[in-house]
Amino acid sequence: MRFTKMQGIGNDYVYVDCTKSELRDPEAIARFVSDRHFGIGSDGLILIRSSKQADFRMDMYNADGSRGEMCGNGIRCVGKYVYDYGLTDREEISIETLAGIKYLKLEVKEKKVSRVRVDMGAPILAPDEIPVQAEKEPVVKEPIRVCEKDWEMTCVSMGNPHAVVFIDTPVREFPLKEVGPSFECHERFPRRTNTEFIRALAPDRLEMRVWERGAGETFACGTGACGAVVAAVLNGLCGRKATVELLGGELEIEWSEADGHVYMTGAAATVFDGEIALPEGME
Repeated sequence: MRFTKMQGIGNDYVYVDCTKSELRDPEAIARFVSDRHFGIGSDGLILIRSSKQADFRMDMYNADGSRGEMCGNGIRCVGKYVYDYGLTDREEISIETLAGIKYLKLEVKEKKVSRVRVDMGAPILAPDEIPVQAEKEPVVKEPIRVCEKDWEMTCVSMGNPHAVVFIDTPVREFPLKEVGPSFECHERFPRRTNTEFIRALAPDRLEMRVWERGAGETFACGTGACGAVVAAVLNGLCGRKATVELLGGELEIEWSEADGHVYMTGAAATVFDGEIALPEGME
């Protein structure tokens, strides 16, 4: 299988061009290639396919083989891939995802994409659509008990579910590996959840660590950064334009008052191209 390893501020995936040929078992392949000891090493697998509704389609699989609706860092890399590898010469493209069609603007320098701006659409705040079991709408400062401790969460969907928790201490000191799994699999999240732990640094700056559904801690989560800014606005902690500091770098997020959409701008990078022999049954 030919592949390209790419990363968006440290959120790394294996990308495969499926516009001309298909993969037999993408769930198993995702688990295999994501293994950082016996595979390639990644947060998951992203397949680039043809689309009847948009310019291309992105199919995302988490490291555990589960299907993901949307990946903000991943879709920026899809934009870079299709331009850099000659699948399109347009600098404004549309990508079909399980969370709907997303629109990208590519920043090109020396014939290569360096950054991408993505229209992520309007945030979903209705509990049933996130989904989360909650008593009010929107789900802001909702009490939840996790790991024998009471927390407050604000829930948002950016095509996938996010529970945003604000903390007062530096995020690097937070015991994410102990708390994250319990949030992800809490009974109040019917489809599990991504969880962002956020500290507000200024009205235009947040810092964040994330526990991703199906992947564990990652260096970055684009949809999570979008959800974090929406949640911070709803909690009165920042303005509608903010920079989010993640372990892998920074993302610029804007929740537009004009159309209600969330716009994400960030880098996308190619790490390397390669070939890997798939185990028997996955070919």
